[in-house]
Amino acid sequence: MNRYDLHGGSRRFALAAAIWLAAALFIQAASLPKARPSEVGLSAERLDRLTQVMQGYVDRGKIAGMVTLVARNGRVAYLRPFGKLDLKGAVMPVNGIFRIASQTKAVTSVAVMILQEEGKLLLDDPISRYIPEFANARVAVPSADKKAKGYTTVPAKRPITIRDLLTHTAGISYGDGPAKEEYIAAGIQGWFLADKTEPIGEIVKKLATLPFDAQPGEKWVYGYNTDILGYLVERVSGMTLADFFAKKITGALGMTDTQFFLPEDKLGRFTSVYGIDEKGGLKLMEDARENSYVKGPRVCYAGGAGLLSTAEDYARFLLMLQGGGELGGVRVLSPKSVELMTVDHVGNLYDSQGFGLGFWVTERLGRNGQPGSVSAYGWGGAYHTTYWVDPAEKLIAVLMTQLMPAGNSDLHARFRAMVYQAIVDSYEKR
Repeated sequence: MNRYDLHGGSRRFALAAAIWLAAALFIQAASLPKARPSEVGLSAERLDRLTQVMQGYVDRGKIAGMVTLVARNGRVAYLRPFGKLDLKGAVMPVNGIFRIASQTKAVTSVAVMILQEEGKLLLDDPISRYIPEFANARVAVPSADKKAKGYTTVPAKRPITIRDLLTHTAGISYGDGPAKEEYIAAGIQGWFLADKTEPIGEIVKKLATLPFDAQPGEKWVYGYNTDILGYLVERVSGMTLADFFAKKITGALGMTDTQFFLPEDKLGRFTSVYGIDEKGGLKLMEDARENSYVKGPRVCYAGGAGLLSTAEDYARFLLMLQGGGELGGVRVLSPKSVELMTVDHVGNLYDSQGFGLGFWVTERLGRNGQPGSVSAYGWGGAYHTTYWVDPAEKLIAVLMTQLMPAGNSDLHARFRAMVYQAIVDSYEKR
């Protein structure tokens, strides 16, 4: 572990930063390659069905606005905005900026893999080697009497590893387990951390003292795992997570609209958040100008759910993964690291499909009843964004919107169905 100030710079990185910046500017200057649908085995007529179905959500007042993107064989064949940035009248631009919440997890997971490739950590290392506060981890055990609210704590049976955190098998929730009241008292509950006035490291160190929900490796528990990994990246690299992303991932890939907090000059492209009310209509939940992403405090870089991005920016990230860790001549990861990330690591601990190092993974087609391919992987975010990569079909798909709560929306399932029905030449069947 080095000794650089996490919130300062280092001259050691200056030359490397210049190289990365030059590469990023090159990628940015060359926009993502485009293709006519027929050139990549898609039907333009069937993509029109996708357009009609997505537009229907706007017309029926189920969504305020969204941007959808489909790329195949490394080229964008479909990119379309729908509706408005907000219901006050601003039309949704194709480069609208969205809160992507848990889609941040994939970026942080890649950051951890970069550090392993640099020889700075191993996935089976105990997290306490880098964040000592986890050395005495304890697990809450609910009372045997189901009517009683109490619990006892026991020591973790083994150290929590980095891989446990990547796979959400560390037993750490978002503070809604048996020790919920302790999490509330500590001011640590729920995934949203953008409004925190302290750095992520201080939150993680407090978190480490609270009782966890399950023993390491015994249960799939969704929670602060990737936020802990974000602080791990800071500890090992000597940079803030924001700086690490900018130097090694988002900057390298030309993802110029992807950051933790919104620059003032981009406010005109930022989306408002809507939710479904009790009557099934839309209600404003968060105005684009009145929120922590705009007004700060701009202190907490949450690796689990903190980033803002656009459909095209996130597509760059996914195309890098689909390309075995490389995009436009810039290599972020080796193909073997991407391969390791996108296979199942948890067996039967995760329902309906497998789970890798940051994504769901399709191990058996038909298990969850959705169209796709074996080896596909993806995830989504709390604001109702979603994405997936299908290596067998050389396909990526991205849907960006802002709907929370989403109620019983079937938008994601219909988007998936309409993307796959547009394929008329299956690469997998060749």
